[in-house]
Amino acid sequence: MITGELKSKVDRVWDAFWSGGISNPLQVIEQITYLLFIRRLDELQTLAENRALLTGHDVEDAVFSPGQEHLRWSRLKNAGSATMFARMGGEVFPFLRELGGEGSTYAEHMKDATFMIPNAGLLSKVVDLIDAIPMNDRDTNGDIYEYLLSKIASAGVNGQFRTPRHIINLMVDLMAPTPEDEICDPAAGTAGFLVSAAEYVRERHPSVLTDQRQREHFHRSMFHGYDFDSTMLRIGSMNMMMHGIESPDIRYRDSLSEGASADKEKYTLILANPPFAGSLDYEATSNELLQTVKTKKTELLFLALFLKLLQPGGRAAVIVPDGVLFGSTAAHKTLRKMLVEDQKLDAIVKLPSGVFKPYAGVSTAVLFFTKTNSGGTDEVWFYDVTADGFSLDDKRTPIEQSDLDVVRTRWTEREGSERDRARTEQSFTVPKAEIVENGYDLSINRYKEVVYEEVEHRAPLDIIADIEALESEITQGLAELKAMLS
Repeated sequence: MITGELKSKVDRVWDAFWSGGISNPLQVIEQITYLLFIRRLDELQTLAENRALLTGHDVEDAVFSPGQEHLRWSRLKNAGSATMFARMGGEVFPFLRELGGEGSTYAEHMKDATFMIPNAGLLSKVVDLIDAIPMNDRDTNGDIYEYLLSKIASAGVNGQFRTPRHIINLMVDLMAPTPEDEICDPAAGTAGFLVSAAEYVRERHPSVLTDQRQREHFHRSMFHGYDFDSTMLRIGSMNMMMHGIESPDIRYRDSLSEGASADKEKYTLILANPPFAGSLDYEATSNELLQTVKTKKTELLFLALFLKLLQPGGRAAVIVPDGVLFGSTAAHKTLRKMLVEDQKLDAIVKLPSGVFKPYAGVSTAVLFFTKTNSGGTDEVWFYDVTADGFSLDDKRTPIEQSDLDVVRTRWTEREGSERDRARTEQSFTVPKAEIVENGYDLSINRYKEVVYEEVEHRAPLDIIADIEALESEITQGLAELKAMLS
């Protein structure tokens, strides 16, 4: 997380756009993204040139040809404001849209890039501000971009695209991705889950930076994200790049359409917060998904999709609205039965209802399951999170109370000491047989026991006597007060 002077520098970039007439937070993020991208391309070229000097070979993977040197950030920032403005719109952005050739990662990310900064003065100011921000290491790059993304939420626009980072990190920690995983988020948005998974793997498994095979997989084939919002795709792609992933598989796709079947049983880990109650083109929805669960509810169709996309043995951690856990429709019951009987339902972590405020007050939970196609559910672990480290009102200010570290600790004991916990505690396990008896209801309140404190029972005449004594005291007190005032 960035603080102090660095945060102030980023704020000044943001404020410059707003005062310059670009007030849509997504447009601000996009334009900053393009400028950061241009700066990053120059840095990549410089690294390639330095390697060539050390090895005595020609520059490999050059971004800029000899005739395009004037398009590099280091040259642009020193040009006059009018020259830079003309060059940016007339040459740099066409260059970005064609970069790498047709079908390349860069071209896919930037094919719809549009230069929207309205005048040379604003461009010059913003370039100077961005150039003053130190971005020499991956951690700083990632932190800066995360802070920029948080401004989408704080501006109250498109907050639905951002799952709180601490909830994402919790889900990733419990899933513990490895260098061998193929990780997918079919509703990627700004790619928060993929970024967190990449950070986890990099920190816990440093071999991804030293082993050639693992490194190649990490940078080019481990992370997959899909979305049908082109703005989010560009922002998500840049988020991955700013966190040091060279070529993530971030692409346009309506995950519920027929096209998703091409990735059947491709992934070992799915992390997602799919859209709830989203609009659905019934005609374009995959017939295979509709055969699995006949419904128009996107949250149920996404769960069916996850089961299709996972390899046998693959696992998933996904956020769902509470209705998925206890809904009474045939589709709800079918899907829950499928998770319990045909797959291995591992756990349900109930989240506080204020987690997604101020954008939504919907009550949610995280489902954890493993695809087996042969059952395996023995006992399901439940945890009722009551505090996540932030207030549960619209302000979501930091507080000391948080259950998340306890969730992490108890998760590791869910097949051990957790089975001995009483149903009155925040976490406990429930046998499969009991879940079946309850019609596959997965709501924690169905199984949690509440202890009521015993209330002292008193005789009515004693209560009346106490009331009369209190009335007498009040009357006496009023009389004394009146005497003092007279």
